[in-house]
Amino acid sequence: MGLLRIQNIMTNELAKRTFLSRPPEPPYEFLLNDPTNSIFVGITKLFGVPFTWTFASLTNPHISVVGITGSGKSFFVKTFLTRASYVWGTNAIIIDWAGEYISWVKQSGGRVISFSKGDYMNIMDLSGMRPLDRTKQIMNSLDILTDIGEYPEQRRLTAEAVEQAYVNFGFNIANHPPEGKEAPTLKDVVSLLEEKQTEGTYAYPAELENAIYRLRQFSRPGEDYFANRSTIDIGKLTTSGLVDLDLSSLPDERFRALAALFILQTLKEKMRMESWSSNAGLKTIVTLDEAWKIASDERSDAVTIIREGRKYSFGLIVASQNPTDINEAIFSNVGTTIMLRIKFEKFMQYLQGSLNFSDFMRSEISKLGVGQAAVDMSFNTSVKFPNVFLIEHIVGELPLDMYTISIENLLEPGELQGSDIKKEFTFDRITLDAKFVENGLNPESYIKVFKEMGAQEKEVDVRNFVELLLSENIGRDVVVALLRDIGLSDMLITRVFSYERKEAGG
Repeated sequence: MGLLRIQNIMTNELAKRTFLSRPPEPPYEFLLNDPTNSIFVGITKLFGVPFTWTFASLTNPHISVVGITGSGKSFFVKTFLTRASYVWGTNAIIIDWAGEYISWVKQSGGRVISFSKGDYMNIMDLSGMRPLDRTKQIMNSLDILTDIGEYPEQRRLTAEAVEQAYVNFGFNIANHPPEGKEAPTLKDVVSLLEEKQTEGTYAYPAELENAIYRLRQFSRPGEDYFANRSTIDIGKLTTSGLVDLDLSSLPDERFRALAALFILQTLKEKMRMESWSSNAGLKTIVTLDEAWKIASDERSDAVTIIREGRKYSFGLIVASQNPTDINEAIFSNVGTTIMLRIKFEKFMQYLQGSLNFSDFMRSEISKLGVGQAAVDMSFNTSVKFPNVFLIEHIVGELPLDMYTISIENLLEPGELQGSDIKKEFTFDRITLDAKFVENGLNPESYIKVFKEMGAQEKEVDVRNFVELLLSENIGRDVVVALLRDIGLSDMLITRVFSYERKEAGG
């Protein structure tokens, strides 16, 4: 039989044991919601309570998700969107920076729109907005993406040309447009500026020339993805089920950011006048993944949408592997933040400064494994318990199978000392499956590769991985493309095949 021992404890020592009186987990009534009107995420780590997410008790339905590659970030997003569709019939629009969701959307029966493969989006389309308001949005986008804000005269010339293009097409810039009326394009704006240049009467020709050059970057043949008549109606995408807007093949970050800004601006204006109903579920969820240019800038509509919260009848998910790519205003104002595995101390410092969680929770977050998460929730009423809690693992629609490809044996001793050198690449089964599909692998071949990797506890050296692929008669050009897609540099890929030749030569 155990003995009960009585101790004398000083009050300052007792104060350190706050978990005895206030556990780092909300009461179950805040975690376990009506399963027919909420999304199951996982089981809490401390008391094993099923955590079902709903926006009804939160300040807004917006979510930020952070975690390194392979931590379960995209797995969470895919699971969340799937279950939101089941529970509320929610539509989903993924602004897909790196093309990560293409295969999953196709496999789920959704629609993929690729702007560099025949789809166009006219950023001067009005979608019911006044031309005056759209002009302001266009100029705001140029402020974010270019240095035009440093040149007031060039900015004035551009804004005047945009407004004049609308006037030339028969619009009253201060009135809402008639339905179905065709809008001008950026090419029309460039033409107006070029006409002014041809006249030769403008007092500052260098300013005019630079204004023209800046817009030509987005309207020249072959790169006029957003300066042609639209092939899609962004407004209608909010009722189109699951849609992936693939930006991965666009030339650079400016084009991707311009597309994302326009999409967010259009969706915001379309929905901002619709009233919010807490019982109607989420009509549409927009996912912004790895869009650092958009998520980090204070002037972007991502920040505006987060701040204004319930004015908009849709939820926004902002996801990134680098927390510092997400503006602190987003962390401070979203209703929910999902924190998965965090690698660098500076990232942890940024998160703690933004979300203000305890040192105890910081220590727990630093020890998270794959699929485990800390959740920060901002309730719409004052609460007397911590907002941040841990869940044991994200419970998805499929088991969170993680596969690791190690490259440590490819690295030289000096390279291993670099803290930023990535020694392994970890993917969930869905993501790695998608990479196989995108690189044209036959399903029968890569299923065997998964089986062999499973026999090795799902952790293989990259050379072993390549041998598995080649043994299934997968061409070397395909293997090289796959390795690049996974994240290997050409230098490391060369080392893989150099080793193979060396082994063959004895």
